[in-house]
Amino acid sequence: MADDKALAVFEDFKIRRTYDEKTETWFFSVVDIVAVLIQQPDYQTARKYWNKLKERLKQEGSQSVTDCHQLKLEAADGKKYATDVADPETLLRLIQSVPSPKAEPIKLWLAKVGYERIQDMSDPARSLDRAREYWQQHGRSEKWIQQRMMGQETRNKLTDYWKDHEIESEDEFAILTNIIHQEWSDLTVKEHKNIKGLKTQNLRDHMSEAELIFTALAELSTRQIAASAEATGLTENAEAGKKGGGIAKKARLDLEQKTGKSVVTGDNFLPSGTTKKRLRVTKERRVK
Repeated sequence: MADDKALAVFEDFKIRRTYDEKTETWFFSVVDIVAVLIQQPDYQTARKYWNKLKERLKQEGSQSVTDCHQLKLEAADGKKYATDVADPETLLRLIQSVPSPKAEPIKLWLAKVGYERIQDMSDPARSLDRAREYWQQHGRSEKWIQQRMMGQETRNKLTDYWKDHEIESEDEFAILTNIIHQEWSDLTVKEHKNIKGLKTQNLRDHMSEAELIFTALAELSTRQIAASAEATGLTENAEAGKKGGGIAKKARLDLEQKTGKSVVTGDNFLPSGTTKKRLRVTKERRVK
């Protein structure tokens, strides 16, 4: 399975997914699809609805439930849990069991997502263009988009190095990422997301230009230090991560001293009013 970090988006709903390279098939979180169908943003409510529907379909002998699988997907707390997933064909059958005006639009959306993946595999530039278009639609400036894409390239080179030097499990990738992030920002990834009022959203998609730049500097420094030392395995790459993050931290502190402003910010790109109260409380606690 290939873990595509970016969530799929349907209207204002985030839909977790993962891609099976062998079968060239998307697998989507069933609960997330159900949430769209019943227009329920609360995860627990959507989960209860799916559990009841699943029991009813089992009693009816529906093959749809049998065709669902369980894969580990990231939840709102940043941890991965076993989650019911299904391919588009199975989802289309399940959708028939949920009375919803969103049934037809989401069918078309599922078909479109599958087609776009095939296009992306034959021409990777398409996925980059699509990401740029998505960020433009959500009000990002061209300067921000350029920095976001450059930062992603830096990130990809670092993860490629890790893969070639005995870093394999998702947990190890997460540990190293957190070490680098904490070194440069003095915050864990989770703490940084909390300051911004984020849940399942991608932290980098809500970073300021400065935050993106310092993240990229930390990861670029980490890769170059690791490569010069031929770091292999978790322990050696963790040490490189601390040193690389430390370089970015020194630059951050120097900039903050000269400007009097914090690089790390609680600002985000969420819809207006979504998390203002939560952000205000978090900031007040940090000031104290």
